[in-house]
Amino acid sequence: MEMTLAEKILSEKAGVKAEAGDIVEAKIDKAMSHDNAALVIKKFKEIGAKLWDASKIVIILDHRVPANTIKTAEGHKAIREFVKQNGIKNFYDINYGICHQVMIEEGHVKKGTLIVGTDSHTTSYGALGAFSTGIGATEMASVWATGKLWLKVPETYKIVIKGSIPKGVFAKDIILHIIGELKADGANYKAVEFYGIVEDFPLADKITMSNMSMEMGAKAAMFYGSNDGPYEKEFEFDISELTPQIACPHSVDNVKSIEDVEGKEINQAMLGSCTNGRIEDLRIAAKILKGKRIAKNVRMLVFPASMKVYKQALEEGLIKIFIEAGAVVMNPGCGPCLGAHEGVLASGEVAIASTNRNFRGRMGSKEAEVYLASPASVAAAAIEGKITDPRKYL
Repeated sequence: MEMTLAEKILSEKAGVKAEAGDIVEAKIDKAMSHDNAALVIKKFKEIGAKLWDASKIVIILDHRVPANTIKTAEGHKAIREFVKQNGIKNFYDINYGICHQVMIEEGHVKKGTLIVGTDSHTTSYGALGAFSTGIGATEMASVWATGKLWLKVPETYKIVIKGSIPKGVFAKDIILHIIGELKADGANYKAVEFYGIVEDFPLADKITMSNMSMEMGAKAAMFYGSNDGPYEKEFEFDISELTPQIACPHSVDNVKSIEDVEGKEINQAMLGSCTNGRIEDLRIAAKILKGKRIAKNVRMLVFPASMKVYKQALEEGLIKIFIEAGAVVMNPGCGPCLGAHEGVLASGEVAIASTNRNFRGRMGSKEAEVYLASPASVAAAAIEGKITDPRKYL
């Protein structure tokens, strides 16, 4: 019988035939939390249960690392004590990187698995064919106690990308274009299956697309489906004429061609995040920045997605290129993406970032503006001090 990838995975994990619209109780393969594990621990203790399986719990500190406030430090301390007391081996302290990158690097993500995380961009793991989705702290506490979670089986959208990839267009541009067309609520509580030329994309690009799919409301966003449906809706995008894209304030679906935004002056350029902080992203930016200097009025921050990425960037000479260009290379982590620390914006400031959200106040002041773009567009803007077409540098 034809089944979507979401139906196949949830059927296996629930032990029943699961069809779109059904509510099932499914067994969880991995449960991931980051700094908000402190809140999960509080809720878990209120339940008064024992951990269902410590080997399936993964905790990664990444959002506010090193601790930026006493409150954060106390939370980190509570997490470390809980991990030690309960024998949780899959604990990654502040010296590993961003949770979604670390989950994949450390082998916690496998095709056909069901993964939940207390972070909305847990959809990233669909790049490897997992059904992965974000949940709240109370739900996670329940998972820690039972190893199960009630889920409504989502309907599935099939998205096919066809054509040839133009110069200067990257996975970030493609997914921004799709979000711009479908809008921020265009795939609310839907599973997405990607097909077409993106099936041959490297893993880094697939992660970018699965990661950003949450910004159109997707419950899960997966590759490696069997392409046999049944699909609630099917979409086809020909990207042969696509230009570099940019999401303008204050919504991820406010997407325009970069040509329509050229000349907008910036104060900060951020390269990194769980969306675009992998070695492939750093290479693109370094290629553009090599032998050049960033504009005097610009602060450029570089956040490798993990220590493994940082180390590889060092070995390839990319870090040297960034420093010589005038950028500040930060420790792996989320940094200012969530407006917590390490580069938050002041009122009236403008940033271009390779991150995933640009809501009002997302990266600091509610009076600041954030433009989302590819690593190439971020690097090009840093050089000129204004948003510009990166194709001239490629």
